[in-house]
Amino acid sequence: MAMHNFISVEDVSDIPAMIQQALVYKHQPLLNQQLGAGKRIGLLFLNPSLRTRLSTQIAARNLGMEAIVFNVDKEGWALEFEEGAIMSGSTVEHIKDAGPVLGQYFDILCIRTFPSLMNKEDDYSEMFIRQFVKYAGVPVISLESATLHPLQSFADLITITETMQQQAWPATRKPKVVLTWAPHIKPLPQCVANSFAQWVNAWGKAEFVITHPEDYELDTRFTQGATITHAQEDALRDADFVYVKNWSTYTDYGKVYENDPAWMLTEEKLSITRNAGVMHCLPVRRNIELSDEVLDGTHSLVTRQAGNRVWAAQAVLAEILKQQ
Repeated sequence: MAMHNFISVEDVSDIPAMIQQALVYKHQPLLNQQLGAGKRIGLLFLNPSLRTRLSTQIAARNLGMEAIVFNVDKEGWALEFEEGAIMSGSTVEHIKDAGPVLGQYFDILCIRTFPSLMNKEDDYSEMFIRQFVKYAGVPVISLESATLHPLQSFADLITITETMQQQAWPATRKPKVVLTWAPHIKPLPQCVANSFAQWVNAWGKAEFVITHPEDYELDTRFTQGATITHAQEDALRDADFVYVKNWSTYTDYGKVYENDPAWMLTEEKLSITRNAGVMHCLPVRRNIELSDEVLDGTHSLVTRQAGNRVWAAQAVLAEILKQQ
C-alpha cells in the first residue's frame, strides 16, 4: 500500500486493509512507536481546528515523531499561491519560496485550508494544497482542503466498520448508509459531504443514499454511485447508519436557499431506521442539525467517531513513514 501523499481516497490502494490497521493501532497505540523516531511532522493551519489538530499530534507522537504546529493565518506571512503573481497586494511570500524551505524542515507536511465559498472554480481547483504538493518536496497530508476532508472520512469508515464488527454483522448484508443534509445558521462548505460520499462509494461495501432538499446537489464526481433523493423519510427507512451534515449550494455556489428545521434529525425520525447509529463530524449546532436527544442518546456514535480520528491519522502516517 505505497502511499506518498494523502489528499483523497485515491491515494489509498486498499481501504479495508487501512481500516484494519487503524483498528490495530486503536488497541495497540504504541505498536510502532519507533517508526517515526527522529522525524518531524509540520502541521500548518490556514484556518482553525480542534479534533484534526489534536488527533494528528497524538498520532504522530504514538509513532515517535516530533510534531510542530504553525498557524499560518495568525503567526506567519500571508502566502501567495498564484503562479506568475505580481505581489503588489497583501501577500508577502510565495509558496514557491516557502514550500521548499518547509520541505527542509519537515519529513511530512500537513496542511489545513478552507474554501472561500465565493468562487467555485478557484475552490475546486484545490490550488492551495496542490501548490504545497508541487513545491514542498516531501509527502503532504490534507487536514482538510477546499473540497475534501479525507482524514475525517477515513475515520468515518473506521467507525462504521468497528460498529459492524462489534455487532457481529452478517457478512452477506450490506449496511444501508445515509448521508442527510441538515439545517445550519450559515453557509458551510461541501468538503465533508463530498469526501464522505467519495470514500463510501470507493469502499463499495454499503447501500449508500444521499438525501437533501432541492438545489443542494453535490458535485457528481463525488456522488456517482449513490442513490440521491429529496425525500428524507424514504432515505432514513431501514437505515443502519445516518451521517448528518450541512452544506451550502454547489451549483449556485455557497448559498443558503433554505433552512427548514424539519430537516433536523430527531429520535422520532430514527424510529423507521434499523436502530441506526448516528454520525456527525463535529462541531455540531445542537437542536439545529441534531436534537439533544439524539446526540446524548444511545444512537449516537459521534464521540467514538471523533476518537477514531487519532487512529485514522496514525494509520496514514505509518503508511507514509514506511516509504521513507
